[in-house]
Amino acid sequence: MSDEKTPAPPSEEEIQFGDELAVLPIRNAVLFPGAVAPFDVGREKSVALVEDVHNLPSPVIAIFAQRDPSTDDPSVEDLYPVGCAARVLKALKHSSGNYSLILQGLTRIRLDGMQQSDPYLRAKVTRIEGPPIEDVEAEALAMSLRDVAKQVIQLMPELPREAGSLIDSIQAPGALADLVAANLDAPVEEKAQLIETVEVKERIRKVLRLLTRQLEILKMRERINSQIKEEMGKNQREYVLRQQLKAIKEELGEDDGDQGDLDGLEDRIAKADLPSEADSVAKKQLKRLRTMQVGSAEYTVVRTYLDWILDLPWKNQTQDIMDIAKVREVLDEDHYGLEKVKKRIVEYLAVRKLKTDKKGPILCLLGPPGVGKTSLGRSIARALGRKFVRISLGGVHDEAAIRGHRRTYVGALPGQIIQGMKKSGTVNPVFMMDEVDKIGHDFRGDPSAALLEVLDPEQNNAFADHYLEIPYDLSSVMFVATANIADPIPPPLRDRMEILEIPGYTRREKLAIARQHLIPKQLEEHGLKKEQLQITDDAVEEIIEHYTREAGVRSLERTVASVIRGVAVKVAEGDDQPRKVATEDDLREYLGPIKYTSEVAERTEETGVVTGLAWTSVGGEILFVECTRMYGTGKLQLTGQLGDVMKESAHAALSFVRTNAERYGIARDFMDKSDIHIHIPAGAMPKDGPSAGVTMFTALVSLLTGIRVRHDVAMTGEISLRGRVLPIGGLKEKTLAAHRAGIKRVILPERNKADLEEVPREIRDDLEFVAVHKLDEVLAAALERMPEPSQVYLDEMAKKEAEAQAPTN
Repeated sequence: MSDEKTPAPPSEEEIQFGDELAVLPIRNAVLFPGAVAPFDVGREKSVALVEDVHNLPSPVIAIFAQRDPSTDDPSVEDLYPVGCAARVLKALKHSSGNYSLILQGLTRIRLDGMQQSDPYLRAKVTRIEGPPIEDVEAEALAMSLRDVAKQVIQLMPELPREAGSLIDSIQAPGALADLVAANLDAPVEEKAQLIETVEVKERIRKVLRLLTRQLEILKMRERINSQIKEEMGKNQREYVLRQQLKAIKEELGEDDGDQGDLDGLEDRIAKADLPSEADSVAKKQLKRLRTMQVGSAEYTVVRTYLDWILDLPWKNQTQDIMDIAKVREVLDEDHYGLEKVKKRIVEYLAVRKLKTDKKGPILCLLGPPGVGKTSLGRSIARALGRKFVRISLGGVHDEAAIRGHRRTYVGALPGQIIQGMKKSGTVNPVFMMDEVDKIGHDFRGDPSAALLEVLDPEQNNAFADHYLEIPYDLSSVMFVATANIADPIPPPLRDRMEILEIPGYTRREKLAIARQHLIPKQLEEHGLKKEQLQITDDAVEEIIEHYTREAGVRSLERTVASVIRGVAVKVAEGDDQPRKVATEDDLREYLGPIKYTSEVAERTEETGVVTGLAWTSVGGEILFVECTRMYGTGKLQLTGQLGDVMKESAHAALSFVRTNAERYGIARDFMDKSDIHIHIPAGAMPKDGPSAGVTMFTALVSLLTGIRVRHDVAMTGEISLRGRVLPIGGLKEKTLAAHRAGIKRVILPERNKADLEEVPREIRDDLEFVAVHKLDEVLAAALERMPEPSQVYLDEMAKKEAEAQAPTN
């Protein structure tokens, strides 16, 4: 329920100079003469005034605007000095006890002083009358105001149609100014200045300025609306509202940088000193980002792309350590031996010192497992003072792992090359690509083909990643690849790399590595001090000889760690007595019985067994070729999982033996009722290559003549049907394997003598090398005695000699 009070309206003449009026303070609004406006009344004093209005001499009260709307009980100082006398047209009481008033402004009044504060405010007021205006300037100002007001009405469809007619109906310039001022969208402070302006022409000018500003804003809003409709079409309402807000702020010069931290991105782009193409792309993407909705999927994609561009190092690089002596010292400190690789690094540094813009080398460290290829890359980076990045290419099948995915794919990322560059933070790191010989390929592409551009010094200054789509300069990077064997690496990729072979270590090198690196490292990792455990050189040599058999030192390190762990257990149990591991019995306590013994002497006790040399991905190995003869029909049987090339070598060896059987005292028809079986043990391991030709030939001759092969001899070499011994590869690795197995004499092709320079001097001093050109020389060096030719062979040779000496007619 509500009470409605509508007192009889008095005439304006009832308000006289010096009259007292009840005062109603209002917040966030100004009432102008002639205006009719609703107001909500809820403060205690204001409610008391409304309830007492029917007791007043007339229903006229003084309306003054508050300076601070948060003040609940305003005093004279809290009110603007000029207000408006207002007639209460209607008072409507709500169930909450508050009132809604409809007031009509009558005339301007000035607040002269407060007469009463309880139960509501009463004050002395003075009516302000402006001088009558009837000049041309006032009329002109009024016409301008009327025209602008009509334009505003047209741009505001929410206003009633009668508003234009109302503007035309008011002729008095002062009344027109008050009517427009009452409906202006302006702050209270500006409206308070308008009601305080008594001089009519000045008041019209102020109103005209405010109205013109509102007209410009409305026109701008109209222009923004039409522009956004063209750009966005039927997009969601929220998005349109955001665009409106953005455009308005830009026009008013109040742009806050759009969503979130885009201003920060702009600053990062400016400070990043990007290459021109990258800078252009980054600015273009940032511009796109500003027009996107923050929650959209495309926004995240573009933002991530920008972060990648800005996080990549484009020009930041570390300074190389140019002190060659210091670089040598660091390399020697980290690795024993490996002189060829160290020499190449020093050469690069020397050239870099003379020519500062020298491109980074592209090296490939080729060698068996455990020789320190990966750790050598880290050591190179430390020696040069560069950052180190490593990626493993073993088992990689997808080209995108190198070049990345295009941004059209969900979750797309750059390839491992660009990711590694970001991780390093510099443009000249040492970039290691491990296991480059184990790259696969399938329907998704060939990663080794993608590496062709990365590892080509003529192309990698503009490497194109599918995700980045900006040329990236890799020419300052030092690429170091590692591989166990060269054969699986595609020839075009192999051609782009400088291959440095790292063969296996000799016994002396392994001993030095264990003494200088492995034992101190394992003692530290197991929490023991040098004083608590001493492993002598004799013990290390025993481990190398009888507990490990490898080209590298990985198993050696594991075996040393087993010894140290055994001592650590005793120390942890409270036995602090210093220990010394020196003998075979000491090692047996921690490692058990010996694992490897020399089988050479035992294997070659019988005829038809020869020691050969092979080269594998894990280094050089010895292998035994065994032959046997049995009743049959002249067949050759080959077992031991032999490859096609090795099978052909066996057939070639047998053909030569059959051709020259009587020369070696073998019956010419030895195959008529016999079968020959050639077997190479370790049948689970595939074997191939031509270098076992001389070994198979010697085994066949030994079997068929009954003459044993010397147990301390090993051999390698390819054979021809004319009895020549052809050159082979991997001689250094094979020689190291022979040395490890206790061989004393190595038979090798004559044309491989030059390769002996690569064999360490200690190996050359320990072994006897016999270079052969023909197969007869092989038999002379390998068999316990040379086979005697048959009488038939001797007769034929004598006949040929006689024929050669007989005179010709």
